[in-house]
Amino acid sequence: MTDSMRRRGLAAASALLGGVLILTACSGGDDKASGGGDTSQAKVDEAAAEKSSEAQITITPKDGSNNASINNSAAVTVSKGTLTGVTMTTQDGKTVAGQLSADKKSWKPGVQLERSTTYKLAAEAKDSEGRIAHENASFTTVSPANSFIGSFTPDNGSTVGVGMPVSINFDKAITNKAAVQKGITVSSSSGQEVACHWFNANRMDCRPEEYWKEGSTVTLKLALDGVQGASGVYGVQQKTVTFHIGRNQVSYVDAQTKQMKITHDGKVVKTIPISAGSPDNKTYEGRMVISEKFKETRMNGATVGFTDDDGKGEYDIKDVPHAMRLTTSGTFIHGNYWGAPSVFGNVNTSHGCVGLQDKKGANDASTPAAWFYNNSLIGDVVVVQNTGDKTVSPDNGLNGWNMDWAQWKAGSAV
Repeated sequence: MTDSMRRRGLAAASALLGGVLILTACSGGDDKASGGGDTSQAKVDEAAAEKSSEAQITITPKDGSNNASINNSAAVTVSKGTLTGVTMTTQDGKTVAGQLSADKKSWKPGVQLERSTTYKLAAEAKDSEGRIAHENASFTTVSPANSFIGSFTPDNGSTVGVGMPVSINFDKAITNKAAVQKGITVSSSSGQEVACHWFNANRMDCRPEEYWKEGSTVTLKLALDGVQGASGVYGVQQKTVTFHIGRNQVSYVDAQTKQMKITHDGKVVKTIPISAGSPDNKTYEGRMVISEKFKETRMNGATVGFTDDDGKGEYDIKDVPHAMRLTTSGTFIHGNYWGAPSVFGNVNTSHGCVGLQDKKGANDASTPAAWFYNNSLIGDVVVVQNTGDKTVSPDNGLNGWNMDWAQWKAGSAV
């Protein structure tokens, strides 16, 4: 290559490299020198120089969270500013109502969230100079498969008898019983000690050593939100329930004398003739708690194992009056209109229930069955004696009173 050719090649390369530098370098010199004037780059520089909003928005749970609580997860807070708008929607676009605090520093949903649902949150806030900040997040709440709920009795605000335990039935088997029990407290205004007993992995009942004090108030607190009940299964409930204890009514059924004595604070207020289970179908003995009341109900023997050769129930009465449940297995104390009046107080004829004289239709308030029904509360105790049968199992209905205090406390997981 000649010298002149080499000089021309170097000059071309220099020009090419110079072009690359011009195209890729950030300009740090005088706009006029570059000939750009009010360029787009200058506008970007100017915007970047402006101070952004000081408002700092925090959304919980974090964006992308799974298994979020349905109670306390969703919240929006702001520091160095105030919230100007929060929108929460479900995955199908439904708006979730919320509550903004008086100082406009926080926001929370106004309703309990649904399980297995994805929610989106969009929040806006401004600082003291009116500059706007935004934040967005989405999360999914815990699924039914990964959570447990306890169905409890009695109901909030109800008035019940002195024998009514707090009974909680969980929809998942609980293996971490201690943790779950620690999240549940039962207390009485009477100051009575209350202990809880696990009958199995799904049921826990709580009661005092003796019947509740007449006129007291009992409080059940469920603080189970986020409590692990089993591997991968968490609680979602967070609530407080109160119920009241009525007058002290305990009734005593004697299958030998075929009489029932109703007592208030230990004093007999009424005696009613009864007909208990026949010698072939004896009534359970023991202390039983009224758990349900029906003005009229159907009783079919086939549902409790009393069937004829054709497989149909030995009895099927579609309008049993004034029926009150004593056991889960089917023991009731109820009105009987099909038996002769001479039966009551004289002969035990039933399939295991306790019958009281009544009239068809359950509309005659003068009958013994109607009187007892109208003067009984869910939670009243019915003590059945002298039937010759075994004592009812403590978990057959709300009948934990048939277990002594030491046995009862031994069933606690705490």
